[in-house]
Amino acid sequence: MTAPEEFAELLPATRRALLHRIAVGQAEGRTPSLVGAVVREGQLVWTGARGDTDGQTPGADTQYRIGSLTKTFTAVLVMRLRDEGLLDLGDPLTKHLEVPEAEGATVAQLLAHTSGLAAEARGPWWERTPGALRPETADLFGERPLVHPAGRRHHYSNTGFALLGALVERLRGAPWGDVLAREVLEPLGMTRTSLAPRAPHAAGWAVHPWADVLLPEPAEDTGRMAPAGQLWSTAADLARFAAFLLDGDERVLGAATLAEMRAPGAPPEDRDWDGGYGLGVQLARREGRFLHGHVGSMPGFLAALWVSTDDRLAGIALANVTSGASIASVAADLVRITAEHEPRIPGPWRPLSEADPSLLALTGPWYWGPTPFLLRLRADRGLELSPVGGTGRASRFRAEPDGTWTGLDGYYAGETLRVVAGEDGAPGHLDLGTFVLTRAPYAPEDAVPGGVDPDGWRPR
Repeated sequence: MTAPEEFAELLPATRRALLHRIAVGQAEGRTPSLVGAVVREGQLVWTGARGDTDGQTPGADTQYRIGSLTKTFTAVLVMRLRDEGLLDLGDPLTKHLEVPEAEGATVAQLLAHTSGLAAEARGPWWERTPGALRPETADLFGERPLVHPAGRRHHYSNTGFALLGALVERLRGAPWGDVLAREVLEPLGMTRTSLAPRAPHAAGWAVHPWADVLLPEPAEDTGRMAPAGQLWSTAADLARFAAFLLDGDERVLGAATLAEMRAPGAPPEDRDWDGGYGLGVQLARREGRFLHGHVGSMPGFLAALWVSTDDRLAGIALANVTSGASIASVAADLVRITAEHEPRIPGPWRPLSEADPSLLALTGPWYWGPTPFLLRLRADRGLELSPVGGTGRASRFRAEPDGTWTGLDGYYAGETLRVVAGEDGAPGHLDLGTFVLTRAPYAPEDAVPGGVDPDGWRPR
């Protein structure tokens, strides 16, 4: 999308603060080069770089290896298959692939890293060795393919995403990389994202932990493991991907499916969690801000992309170093700095273009027993239920063709809201997943399960 003109350029103070952050990141992280970028309202509004690659200052068009950011691309392909009806997220993987090692694991569990599969592939360190060492899917597994019962806990699995890539190949009948290019990269205009490096690209380096000297890192073709971490990309291309993750693109995936992907796929294991995982998407909480995206690493490279839907911002950071740079923090700080210096200006309020009297009749106070709620009419015939006083279960609802509404979030996500007419044909009560909401607290009518005492409300 194209940002409004007033959002097209950052203020000088903002640009300087962003440059300072990547300069600190590059110096303290001791990385040969570091590129940063900010996306606002779907548009690339800032890039900056420190260090050099082959004596040249890198730019938004310089390729870096992005490691596990590849997983989000793979997840997009899987969700496309789901949206087309070619699979269900609840399907066991073995329904589509002959992989007995993953017996019992579902597609959703693979996407959320709750399949219980081992973290790494069989054989020597897969990120530094040729994929030819693991030519077939069966060659991915060691002596213990499963290290946890499927669905019990979050356990990051590179092998699991290799299987998702194989699933894409099976159902599309074409190599994973070809499907990715055709269905995601080309529609989004990501012409500088590829399986192998294309000039100009950065070389990968390791930095000695106790001396300022470098060691070149190998850049192997990982073969079957490619869907877990093979891709090379640029700040400019990742800006296009960030814009897609923010708003969707009907040529690839709609906004509703992307919202589904960033919902937590497993409960956090820490009481005070600051990170989680959805369906191929990492989640993070930083200074009260909810971020989604992914970080990545391969020998010689670090990458991070974070999106804040509330701020309509994304931050991207790429470095050519194996370790040491806090790349996830750099990308998150690019979002924070921009939001703090230039808070989002909300769009203008506008009234609905038309008002359905039957929907207006639903708005206002409703009561679940004695608890008051307000029902508001949203655009596209949607509804929003919110507790009066802030205590209670809130949810937004999507209108369905049959005259019902489906919950989009919170406790009522996926639940059905129905309007039950009274004898006069007007809305009598609401049925929300079997809960009854009436126009008065415990209204004396047959709608309330268990009935209401005929003497009604009384002093003690």
